[in-house]
Amino acid sequence: MLVLAGILPDFKLQSDDGDSATRIAITAALGAGAFGLLSALVWPLLVRALLLVPALVLGLLNFFLNGSLLLLALRLIPDGRGDANAETAVVVAAVMSAVASATGGALAVRDDDAYRRRLYRLADRRRRRATAAQGPSTPGILFLQLDGVGHDVLREAVSKGLMPTVARWLGATGPTTAPARATGTGAVAGTGPGAGAETGPPPTHRLTPWRTDWSSQTGASQLAILHGSNFDVPAFRWYEKDTGEVMVSNRPASAVELQRRAVARTGDPGLLADDGASRGNLFSGGADQLALVLSMAARRGKRNRSRAGYFAYFSDPANAVRTALSFVAEVGREIGESTRARLRKRRPRVSRGGLYPFIRAFATVVERDVVVAAVIGDMLAGRAAVYADLVAYDEVAHHSGPTSGDAERVLRRLDRSLALIEQVADHAPRRYRIVLLSDHGQSPGETFRARYGLSLADLVRAGCGLPVPRRARRTHSGAEARSAVRAALRRPVEEGTDEHRPGRRAEPIVLASGNLGLVSFPDVPHRMTREEIDRRHPALLPTLANHPGVGFLLVRSAEHGPLVLGARGAETRLDEDPDGPGPLDDFGPGAADAVRRTDSFPHTADIMVNSWYDPEDGEVLAFEEQIGSHGGLGGAQSRPFLLSPLALSPPVPDGGELVGAEAVHAVLRRWREEECGHGGQMKSAECATSTAGATSTVGTAEIVVGPDVGPVTASDPAVTASTGAADDCLPQGGPPTAFPAADHAVQDKTS
Repeated sequence: MLVLAGILPDFKLQSDDGDSATRIAITAALGAGAFGLLSALVWPLLVRALLLVPALVLGLLNFFLNGSLLLLALRLIPDGRGDANAETAVVVAAVMSAVASATGGALAVRDDDAYRRRLYRLADRRRRRATAAQGPSTPGILFLQLDGVGHDVLREAVSKGLMPTVARWLGATGPTTAPARATGTGAVAGTGPGAGAETGPPPTHRLTPWRTDWSSQTGASQLAILHGSNFDVPAFRWYEKDTGEVMVSNRPASAVELQRRAVARTGDPGLLADDGASRGNLFSGGADQLALVLSMAARRGKRNRSRAGYFAYFSDPANAVRTALSFVAEVGREIGESTRARLRKRRPRVSRGGLYPFIRAFATVVERDVVVAAVIGDMLAGRAAVYADLVAYDEVAHHSGPTSGDAERVLRRLDRSLALIEQVADHAPRRYRIVLLSDHGQSPGETFRARYGLSLADLVRAGCGLPVPRRARRTHSGAEARSAVRAALRRPVEEGTDEHRPGRRAEPIVLASGNLGLVSFPDVPHRMTREEIDRRHPALLPTLANHPGVGFLLVRSAEHGPLVLGARGAETRLDEDPDGPGPLDDFGPGAADAVRRTDSFPHTADIMVNSWYDPEDGEVLAFEEQIGSHGGLGGAQSRPFLLSPLALSPPVPDGGELVGAEAVHAVLRRWREEECGHGGQMKSAECATSTAGATSTVGTAEIVVGPDVGPVTASDPAVTASTGAADDCLPQGGPPTAFPAADHAVQDKTS
């Protein structure tokens, strides 16, 4: 404050007649003290009064409210020695908050000892106010989702030293350590042939790959992981003939309906029921504590808590300043990177102008900071289970590429967030198991439009004999961050309906989900058969199947059931000869089962189109404007990871493979039940209530093991533990995580 008073002409800390240096210093101390006191006492009340303001607008409003508090603080200084005009007050308040944030953050985050001491003080302060004696003795579980990070990308990041926290969990030492071998129940970095001479610490986690469903995208994967079923989710977006609506996974109204259907199918509220918290997800998972959950964004009224995390985070002025500065830096970084890529004519490349730099900054800075802060608050509040989604990598990889320098920098920052969460876990009132996982990977490759000069919709129109525009229109890229921004601004999360609605009902609706395309004829109330399509448009299926950018088609035959069509007349009858040679050969094991399952969905499109895939370099062709894509079959997009503590039981038996997001749900559910019994105090009735529905229907999910063992379904004892375990220490109720983590610090853990 003294420095600013000397620099800024409209800011003074002395009387008109002048004061001694000592008097000026006392005045500055009084002003800073009054400002700090007002920020601590008045700021939370102001934030609560502004809950109706769009969350991101609050971030900007912070600066003006902060300046108002400084003006009030200066008015409280005796004899009128403090004075500033409104504009200067905003600047002074912002700089003071930034300096406090920088110094406090450096002490709290960069220095482990100082950070621990600060948490001890917070915990001790809460202990004096609370009447609770001991924290829960059973461990809690943190499920942290790194959106879009594939298994191979994670291994490569560990081997390059980009993610030292994850490397330490796996027992790796750095970039000289050989990548992990992923076989059976998991792998540990540095244990395979060719590992460097340097040995790391003993591993605490195991790395297990798993295989997605055909629809390899967040909507399908996260719905199944949190709610146990993704039945009838054929893609990221699809047309439903019975309602005439286009369902979009990241549209709040669609997310609400998908969650309702999943709960109705399983009869279970979700993985996070009973003292759980859902942060930054598409779906709630049955959690009591919700923040930044898209399925809640469609609700209005007092129960709408979808944006609570923003207000919790921005209620601290220092957070607002720190995040704002990082946001501006990230926007500048993206503009610089995209300009450099354009000047160097890198290929593949997509447009990264318009609002994208701000959307990227939101995903990589704002949403990351808010979600991490919410998770920290949940741990200090002692919640039993937390599931949080960090979307930063997925958003950047879509536009910069899965293995680009941009994406690697995001992985570095995500690893620092993991390290911070791990440090906070040491001061939580209960032990925590940290499970790291992803919902899908990403496959590189240029866009279908860039390679062939037309979109999938243009190709379909040509096959139907309809006029094709001279210039192919760009297909909207529906990454999760865009909808999260709109939800935060309280704007409706809708996509351009003109893109989906044909001019005439006889014209097809063509939708894109990464490298998966869907073609529906809205004037036919049922799913059209191959024979019906051939009668109406004889050239359509041959045009699509023989195009070099198309890998295979799925249609249903009235005579032969589900058919997979490929180039030059190749055909696989999934009900008759699914293992014979055909168009699915290049797409790896399990492709036929994944396609057959999607064929059984009531809302599968008339024609499902999977793009070309090169098994040599793992490239696909996206039907959206993305050079890192996911949504269909082909390459790394179908191979995410599950990183679990060794203290938990192995996800699969030796030699097994985890197949389908519903099987992942069964594993996570089993781990929650296992932790129920840790601690020695069990009450069967309570646990039976908390785990009700654990063995509910979860579709056709399987854990595939060796040929001599056979498949293990999600309801088998090897996958789902007994529902008779108890968890007598799941805190019921407790303080909501609505304001900064410091407000929820409770007594330090004792075990």
